[in-house]
Amino acid sequence: MKRTQKKTARRKGRAVTIDEVASHAGVSPMTVSRVVNGHAGVRDANRERVMRSIHELGYRPNLAASTLAAAQHTCIALIYTNPSSSYLRELLVGALRGSARVAAQLVIETWDGLSAEERRAAARQLAGSVAGVILPPPLCESKTVVSEFVRAGVPAVSIASAHFSDTISCVRIDDHRASYDMVAHLVAHGHRRIGYIKGDPDQTASAHRLQGYKDALSEAGIAYDDKLVQPGHFTYRSGLEAAERLLALRRPPSAIFASNDDMASAVVSVAHRRGLDVPRDLSVVGFDDTSAATMVWPELTTIHQPVAAMADAAMDILLREIRRTSPSTRVIVNQVVPHQLVTRDSVADLPDSTAGRKATG
Repeated sequence: MKRTQKKTARRKGRAVTIDEVASHAGVSPMTVSRVVNGHAGVRDANRERVMRSIHELGYRPNLAASTLAAAQHTCIALIYTNPSSSYLRELLVGALRGSARVAAQLVIETWDGLSAEERRAAARQLAGSVAGVILPPPLCESKTVVSEFVRAGVPAVSIASAHFSDTISCVRIDDHRASYDMVAHLVAHGHRRIGYIKGDPDQTASAHRLQGYKDALSEAGIAYDDKLVQPGHFTYRSGLEAAERLLALRRPPSAIFASNDDMASAVVSVAHRRGLDVPRDLSVVGFDDTSAATMVWPELTTIHQPVAAMADAAMDILLREIRRTSPSTRVIVNQVVPHQLVTRDSVADLPDSTAGRKATG
């Protein structure tokens, strides 16, 4: 009896290892590690077995040590050239949150102003020092950049684009549906003459959003008018120029849909400069729901694209890919996250009796 008591005491005094938990639960040590660190991608049944074994064995993970070890071996690069500071802010928040949660080092690089050849060289150099990369637009749609990382065997995840969805993983929203929903919202408020400011022509999201605009008009029985569609580049400046052209038309629109919040903010500025009340004289809506949407008056009705959550999810996808034991088990993920139409004070009803009221001025 005494011998048994001493043996039990010694066992209790010795720290339980992750291998013992794995053996007890009938899973791999990597699965135990993922459960302990809160990673996604573990089946519910396995997660429950691991948690039960942890409880029964009294396992106490050394989170500080495991975090440090993981951080030392997993370096993720976020590379950007996006001209929208508000979009970039959301992206960084998500990437930083994700890297902290999965215990990875985050390297942030900007490739603004680099030529295609310079980007190729930069990608080749970076591929030798990181375990994975996050590519927001427009870099995620650069064949030069993507092909370099693929050639080097470095996992990459695209944010907000499925342009290379057969080559690298991506996290995105349905841009076509989101744009369609916004136009349908304006139509429901009585607007039929709806201006549209396009995004960067080199990004596929711009084409999807434009098509959503066209399809919503068609569904509502409204003829497409190319005079109401103006070019933009997702920049505040391009929004100013497009708004000036739209509001100078002989029959200006009663509502303007800009395909990002920076350009929509510029539309509000031009409207105020022209003495128009937003939304009584002109309704204005945007896209993305970045901080720019709430830094103007009135605050913008917009499409919420969860950029921070998308960057966070990209980190999970990368970690799963990096930790695969065999390249043959590689899985390309095309994750579509839900968008949301956020209504604020920049849209007003336009009854049929007042439609075209400002156009005759």
